[in-house]
Amino acid sequence: MKTLVLGAGVIGVCTAWHLLELGHEVTVVERQSGAALETSLANGGQISVSYCEPWASREAPMKLLKWMFRSDAPLLFRPQLDWHQWAWGLQFLAQCNDAAFERNVKQLVALGAYSHAALKQIISSTGIEFERLEKGIAHIFTEDAAVESAIKASGLMARFGVDRRVVSRHELLEIEPAYAQFGSQIKGGTFTPSDESGDAKRFTQALAARCAERGAVFLYHHDVEELQSAGAKTDGAKVTDRLSGISRHLKADNVVVALGSYTSPILRRHGINLAIYPGKGYSATFRILRPELAPSVSVIDDGVKCAITRLGDQLRVAGTIQLSGFDLSLDSPLARARCQMLAERTELLLPGVCDTRSEQNGGNPQFWTGLRPSTPTNVPYIGRTRVAGLWVNAGHGTLGWTHAAGSGKALAELISGKKPETSFGFFGY
Repeated sequence: MKTLVLGAGVIGVCTAWHLLELGHEVTVVERQSGAALETSLANGGQISVSYCEPWASREAPMKLLKWMFRSDAPLLFRPQLDWHQWAWGLQFLAQCNDAAFERNVKQLVALGAYSHAALKQIISSTGIEFERLEKGIAHIFTEDAAVESAIKASGLMARFGVDRRVVSRHELLEIEPAYAQFGSQIKGGTFTPSDESGDAKRFTQALAARCAERGAVFLYHHDVEELQSAGAKTDGAKVTDRLSGISRHLKADNVVVALGSYTSPILRRHGINLAIYPGKGYSATFRILRPELAPSVSVIDDGVKCAITRLGDQLRVAGTIQLSGFDLSLDSPLARARCQMLAERTELLLPGVCDTRSEQNGGNPQFWTGLRPSTPTNVPYIGRTRVAGLWVNAGHGTLGWTHAAGSGKALAELISGKKPETSFGFFGY
């Protein structure tokens, strides 16, 4: 079958790879000049199967109110004149209860385990290198109340088969000594030895190259204008070459929409309404000055809810989500404040380890922002729409890197008439 994949981020490329594995003829459409140049470009680097709790919880509404006027808030809701944002917000509030939380956690853990196994299969068969570190993920807490909450959360996760160990400050610093200078402020932590980290961009671009070697066609610099149909069935998409301005109809037996936050707007034109809203995430990449003192275990800093991951000779610090539409600017006062927070927090946690200086002071920090395609449940849409031949693989929020390999494998199997070996609830089934 001919299958058209819209989007060459980590989700789209993993989907393309597994479609090729099952014998499909694949074409991938991407508006950028290469793969992984938007949402997959500079994320936190964590493959965090065991840290997958959804944002919506019983405590979330009060936290959102408390954080609303903080420029460094981990999750910031900025109301817009956009009824889609408000509809998303109401659905989010409906998930803020214990029953929904546990239901969503169960889904995310199932997808995570399936995806981690799929990722390992890809790595084994391709030999792709992407600054991979198989050293687990640690979570550090600086407040006693946070430690108490972590103990309860670890008990809940254990019910779903997640090995999340509660550790003391001493044990945490044995796992990752790089935080010794900050150690007096650490109250405790958790550790998940089965998790890992790596560069999503490097992985995606290398996998895209492998796909091309196997015959996949990548149409870069192409915009997706609209989906095309023949009767009640999708038969391709209209795309426009950004360089020449020429438009054409790409015909296919199946179309996979893997456009991240832009999935919902394009499907909405065809009467398919998915609750995906962009969450603006930030990251900073700093050059490591003292490699011998830099961490090798990826860490979640609970104080500001950011991920800290070593990628070779650089340190990636990523965090904060801002629900305020499709804005990607880095020069607004709010954006500058959030980037500055990442630099200051890095220097506090790891003093002198990285070059966190601003450009004005002689440094070269690489600040970035990307739109996380977020659902109210944090559970992505993977499956079939009500339109024959039209499939979706989007809504992964902050877990796109974690869930990409499994999402792509599962959707390729569904398109091919197979049943994925996971208890995850696929969309449309």
